[in-house]
Amino acid sequence: MPSSQYFIHNPGGTYFLTMTVVDWVDVFSRPTYRHIIVDSLRYCQQQKGLQLFGWCLMSNHLHLLATADDGYNLSDILRDMKKHTSKQLVKAIQEEPESRRDWMLQRFAYAGKYQSNVKEYKFWQDGNQAKECSSQAFLLEKLHYIHQNPVRNLLVEEPEHYLFSSSRNYAGLKGLLDMELL
Repeated sequence: MPSSQYFIHNPGGTYFLTMTVVDWVDVFSRPTYRHIIVDSLRYCQQQKGLQLFGWCLMSNHLHLLATADDGYNLSDILRDMKKHTSKQLVKAIQEEPESRRDWMLQRFAYAGKYQSNVKEYKFWQDGNQAKECSSQAFLLEKLHYIHQNPVRNLLVEEPEHYLFSSSRNYAGLKGLLDMELL
C-alpha cells in the first residue's frame, strides 16, 4: 500500500507534489511533449481551480507547489490532469517523429500490463508524492528546491534561465504560466 505521502489529506492545504513518468523515462526532452504539460496546467488554472505557487518540468518529472481554490479538490484536479496528459502524450509519441517511439510505448505498455485500471499504456507513476507545506519555511524551501532543479542538473546556470519553471515569474520575467507569488 502506498505511504500517506501519496495522499492529499487537507483539501485546503498547499502541497509540494512530484509527478514522475513510469521508469523515469526522459519524455520531456522534446518541446511538443513539454507544451502538452504547460497547456494542461494552464487549463487547470483557468477551468479547474488549480492555484500554482511554483512549478518545474524536468525531463522525466514535474514538480508543483499547488493548492485548489475553494469548491475544488486538488486530488481531483491532479487525477484529471494526469489522465488527460497521459492520453495526449501517448498520442503525440505515436504521431510525432520520435526515434524512441517503440521503446517508450513498450515501457508504458509494460507498466500498465497488470493493472486493471489501465487500458493500454501507463504513463505516470502512481501517486503524487504529496507533502503538505505546513509552514512558510517549508514552502519556501520547496520553492527553492524546485527552482534549483535545472541548475543542479546543469541545464542552466541561473534558475530564471530555465523556461519550463516558475523561477522566471519570481525573477520578474514573463513565465509560461501565471503564478500566485509567495
